[in-house]
Amino acid sequence: MKLYAKTISDTLPNWANVVTKSADLIEIEINDEHPDFQSFLEDLETEIEPRIMGVKAVRGACRRQDLCSRLGIEMSNPHLQQLVEQAQTLVSEIATHPDYKQLLEAGYQPDLNIADTQTALSYLQWELDQK
Repeated sequence: MKLYAKTISDTLPNWANVVTKSADLIEIEINDEHPDFQSFLEDLETEIEPRIMGVKAVRGACRRQDLCSRLGIEMSNPHLQQLVEQAQTLVSEIATHPDYKQLLEAGYQPDLNIADTQTALSYLQWELDQK
């Protein structure tokens, strides 16, 4: 998981690393498979409906507020170019993931397939490059 911040605390946990740092944006990568991060998430876990547990801090800038405040991070909105690049990477990872391939072999037919998604992201990338 990646976060984009305006400021960060001087010390980050061992499962969070600064990837890039510029004057107006800091990219932080979270190793969400690290056992210490999983323990951290358990601390943030809340009951979102009766008998349903969830973590408010996992996805979306607003819902990351708990995570960010605990890490001493002030959130920043990443540039659209960065989001498109991340989306392209994620779509490629999904396409090659064994669980996804297994779903396809079992007959899964999504309304929007991987190739269409990659094409749409490529068009968006091209439009951004023209600016």
